[in-house]
Amino acid sequence: MHPHLDEHDTRILAELQGDARLSMAELGRRVQLSQPGVTERVRKLESAGVITGYAATVDFGKLGYGIRALLRLGRGESARVTKLVQQTPEVVNAYNVAGEGSWLLEIAVVDVPHLDAVISKFGLLTDVSTAVILNALREHEPMLPARRDDARTSIRKVSIA
Repeated sequence: MHPHLDEHDTRILAELQGDARLSMAELGRRVQLSQPGVTERVRKLESAGVITGYAATVDFGKLGYGIRALLRLGRGESARVTKLVQQTPEVVNAYNVAGEGSWLLEIAVVDVPHLDAVISKFGLLTDVSTAVILNALREHEPMLPARRDDARTSIRKVSIA
């Protein structure tokens, strides 16, 4: 566990990641703290940058985006690629990564012609490889403070049977 976060902080983080719309009174009840106490802890977690914001998650399909895909961009002229990433509204998430490519993008598009248009736009600047997302097994999973033994023990706990 993070050295500055105690069990109440961890429970607050878990509850807010499950439902960020909880009132402070309800959050306090769930983590067994008074409303002023939980409000102060949430304020401190925000001030410390542990909680970076609150957002609604949406169903892309219900917004008309029938296809989600991952694009791996090759090394291109960095400034032009970065500018295009920032100016492309279809980009949902963008990660500058190590390895063969320079960027890994998650995009949401309406249909195959729309997908082709986005790929073509990036293809003018760099090589693009594409993987269409068929299903998502884990998205928006809550993250709690890491413990030093987590990395070592989680690998041993995995059983592929």
